[in-house]
Amino acid sequence: MAYRLTSRDILALGFMTFALFVGAGNIIFPPMVGLQAGEQVWTVAAGFLLTGVGLPVIAVIALAKVGGGIEQLSAPIGKCAGLLLAIVAYLSVGPLFATPRTATVSYEVGIAPLVGGVSSISLFIYSLVYFAVVIAISLYPGRLLDSVGHILAPIKMLALAILGIAAVLWPAGEPIISTPSYTEMAFSNGFINGYLTMDTLGAMVFGIVIVNAARSRGVENSALLTRYTMWAGLIAGVLLTLVYVSLFKLGENSGTLLPNASNGADILHAYVQHTFGNFGSFFLAILIFVACLVTAFGLTCACAEFFALYVPISYRKLVWILGIFSMVISNLGLSKLIEFSIPVLIAIYPPCIILILMSFTLKWWKCPSRVVAPTMLTSLIFGLLGAMKSSELLQAFIPDVAKKLPLYVHDLAWLVPSLIVLVIFALYDRISTKQH
Repeated sequence: MAYRLTSRDILALGFMTFALFVGAGNIIFPPMVGLQAGEQVWTVAAGFLLTGVGLPVIAVIALAKVGGGIEQLSAPIGKCAGLLLAIVAYLSVGPLFATPRTATVSYEVGIAPLVGGVSSISLFIYSLVYFAVVIAISLYPGRLLDSVGHILAPIKMLALAILGIAAVLWPAGEPIISTPSYTEMAFSNGFINGYLTMDTLGAMVFGIVIVNAARSRGVENSALLTRYTMWAGLIAGVLLTLVYVSLFKLGENSGTLLPNASNGADILHAYVQHTFGNFGSFFLAILIFVACLVTAFGLTCACAEFFALYVPISYRKLVWILGIFSMVISNLGLSKLIEFSIPVLIAIYPPCIILILMSFTLKWWKCPSRVVAPTMLTSLIFGLLGAMKSSELLQAFIPDVAKKLPLYVHDLAWLVPSLIVLVIFALYDRISTKQH
């Protein structure tokens, strides 16, 4: 007899997936985008939701079809290339960028205003306590559905619901005129800002966590695992959309409240202070802390499970290593982490997008690797141009001819070349098959 999840467990699995996705980055980027976009906010939102919600949900579904692992998803590009892609993805959303960022954002948004500002000593003490909690819970991944899906996720959702409803019902001000970049390139700016949430990379990492959470309830049937994972992804996608729309609205209507905000954290802090008074700062601190902590659990569990397959170190030891390393990196501060992560994300997102989308077309090709691999390689090469463009140190090395590529100014120079290569190798796949 095959074990099945109850309706309550399916909802908990969806809530857990949503909670894993929604870290502090997901909460602080939309208000800033909403404020700067002004009257263009919903055009920007369309691009943002495409990469911030659509792609992650599609990635979860793609991973469910192949069993929940990025290694299986990347099979068409070969074992070595697939392993390299997996390592880059896990390191990016793990100890190098995303996991340390959960600590720095929760500190700077939630804690620093309560302790009189940012300081290296208070950040160090906070990161020690924060990652001690992360390590303690990550050591027991089988309990993730209980600790996150049934307890922390509902708390997180309730706090976000309060913030979202308040943003819609009690706007703090009026929109301002959109900045030039959003006036001229509204959709593409939203598309690129969706990268910064890291949710697509997170989905490629969390897929196995979601599957294992279902397995912890005794579900082993592959068809059921796929179905439950897809339901979890869809539930998370709907909830993510609601959160983002409300936060865009919050940012848009905070223009006159804080027109010169430097980041989304400032907007959130000003809004909750304006709307909820002194209680607002405490409320925001709890919201950001829980949001970041849940994401850190998922990332640490996923990274430890992945690297345990390839290095002679146990899962539990890897949890300690990843937690301590993330703690050290987090003390670089939020600004440095974001500065280092942007070029990397712009470079690796295009091949990941190609891989996810083309995973649904594998049956079309006689030899999938013949089509998928060159298309991904092309997207990576031209994605590196976008990475160079986003780095002040590397901008001078970009060839002039590259600046004339279609969509270069929109940071989407990889799109047209990738489509051209896809068509060429798709035709080659057909012709080679017929000749054979």
